[in-house]
Amino acid sequence: MKIKVYHGGIETVEKPVCAFGRKNLDFGQGFYVTDMREQAVKWAVLTAQKRKGQPVINRYLLDKDALKKEARFKIFKAYDTEWLEFIVASRQGFNPSARYDYIEGGIADDRVIDTVNLYISGLMSADIALKRLAMHQPNNQICLLNQSLTDKYLEYDRTESAE
Repeated sequence: MKIKVYHGGIETVEKPVCAFGRKNLDFGQGFYVTDMREQAVKWAVLTAQKRKGQPVINRYLLDKDALKKEARFKIFKAYDTEWLEFIVASRQGFNPSARYDYIEGGIADDRVIDTVNLYISGLMSADIALKRLAMHQPNNQICLLNQSLTDKYLEYDRTESAE
């Protein structure tokens, strides 16, 4: 079954490239989408403000079930210890995403990043960080890390204004 996913930004992306972008993001260097349109709109608006462009939403159809049959994947269902350690390792450049083709889970966004950063800096214990993170419902991001699987299972649909 194909699901709608979105990528917010300032340009049309008909052919996503997994090796584009920063390496130390939450789930590594990949092509990020979400199944939450509102989240993509927020990202598009933020990107447009930073880069002085017009916010757009790229919409795709992702055959998630077929992808998961072929991919080495990891799905985080909550802001838990495993998620926190993965995010920290990614942000510190240890590249835990290297063993995966597809990763899905919560975003270390502005609602939770202060907690993550306090934990990274040693100013907050894991127990306290996890209690604070538990107060938030995770947004959802999908990071596509394998170009051939992305080409096979992610189908560009259209680009529309995010305004």
